[in-house]
Amino acid sequence: MEDLDRYLELYGGYLEDIRRRLYRMVVVFCVVFIVGFFSTASLVKILVGFFKIKDALIVATSPFQLLDLAMSVGFFWAIVVTLPLFVQQAYSFLYSGLLKEERRLFLSLIPVGVLLFLTGFSYGFLVMYYALGVIAALNVSLGVTNLWDISQFISQVMITAVLLGVLFEFPIVLTFLIRMGVVTREFLTSKRRHAYVVILILVILLPPTDGLSDIIMAAPLVLIYELTILFNSLRGKRVFNN
Repeated sequence: MEDLDRYLELYGGYLEDIRRRLYRMVVVFCVVFIVGFFSTASLVKILVGFFKIKDALIVATSPFQLLDLAMSVGFFWAIVVTLPLFVQQAYSFLYSGLLKEERRLFLSLIPVGVLLFLTGFSYGFLVMYYALGVIAALNVSLGVTNLWDISQFISQVMITAVLLGVLFEFPIVLTFLIRMGVVTREFLTSKRRHAYVVILILVILLPPTDGLSDIIMAAPLVLIYELTILFNSLRGKRVFNN
């Protein structure tokens, strides 16, 4: 009992701070979920109008399908908005314990991370835009009628765009590991072939599944990998020098 009291005395303030931060994130998550849920109708109109696939008919296969889709869209937007908030809250909580160089590195990587995610997200949308048109035309040429499920259609588009945005973040992770001394540029250079294989496997797991789209999605990731090595070669081995 005395150990528990001592523990609460030492760390009670930190635990209360964590509780408040988690409460804020839960509130934001719920609010964004509700907004995303009720904005699904507008999102469906925007996406269907954006892709304009003339050879495909996008259909609802059950009376409650749009309700299920609204739940998925709500969770999607809630996660997308909550993740940056989580990073901000984590940085705010750890701020006093970070070195000056660590704070500078963390803050410098945040805008780069946001830019990379948005770039990957947009690139994923463009890949899906052209790939779906090609696939629809190919199916029609084979005598196959395109009746695409609205839920799967939107889910695959959003999942591909988001996951490609996440994959575009890997230079941030590599840069941080290099600056911390966990890995070296020489190691990344020597393992580039393995990295290319991993990148190709990851994009193959994303829709669409045709080979051309996989190559189009993998190419910028390979380029970013090489630019990450080059960037860190110019900046030096580490930021944190003891």
